[in-house]
Amino acid sequence: MAARVAELTYYPVKGCAGITLTQARVTAHGLAHDRAYVIVDEAGEPRWQWGDPRLALITPERDPDDGSLTLRAPGCGQLRLDGSGEPGETDLPGRSYVGVDQGDTAAQWLTGVLGRPSRLLRARAKDGGTTPNHSRLHVVSRAGLDLLNGKLLERGAPPLPMNRFRPNIVIDGWPTPHTEDHAHHLSIADVELTFTERTVRCAITMVDQETGHRDGPEPLRTLADYRRGPDGVVFGAYFTVTREGKVSVGDAVEVGP
Repeated sequence: MAARVAELTYYPVKGCAGITLTQARVTAHGLAHDRAYVIVDEAGEPRWQWGDPRLALITPERDPDDGSLTLRAPGCGQLRLDGSGEPGETDLPGRSYVGVDQGDTAAQWLTGVLGRPSRLLRARAKDGGTTPNHSRLHVVSRAGLDLLNGKLLERGAPPLPMNRFRPNIVIDGWPTPHTEDHAHHLSIADVELTFTERTVRCAITMVDQETGHRDGPEPLRTLADYRRGPDGVVFGAYFTVTREGKVSVGDAVEVGP
């Protein structure tokens, strides 16, 4: 079976649930609108799922016509954003982007969802771009997840869904697990990608994306048995976009030297 795109997902708010697509525009910064917003604490540090697992329960819906974004969370209603924010920007130390604050209403809604003071920023790259994505796409193969789930079953642990790893592009049809580790170039429709690095996994993979609860110790325990690299446990890979375009579910994927 030829390798093809099986899933496309972008994450409008860093750390929150993703939006699945059948077709996506790929820009120099990654999938369009990916991680365009970030939730921060009182010190301006981005919140992440291990510290705030309820982030997984915030589900977005983006209007393609006017660009507005609606966020929903169980028992908390919804928040609609037009993305304009309030005047002024917040410089986030040590990061390649600044944040345009989305106002007190958004802050109050998020604080209610997470139970801790939080604010929502629309991220803008310091070089004038519109995303903090470091110009990369996260790619994971189905074969890699199948291998992991087989090892989990041998251990008596339940299999895990792909969303534990929060990929942008899932590729099916590679006979060898983790082909993305060694694919220096990928061609998908008119899009070209170049390998950047393997993805080092953290505790976020132990957060159940459906319930917003911390699980554990899987998958890190099992992955550590056979996927430990110099920098930590790895699963999936990042790719830089070298030619922009559109990709669709079902598109053939070619691996180049």
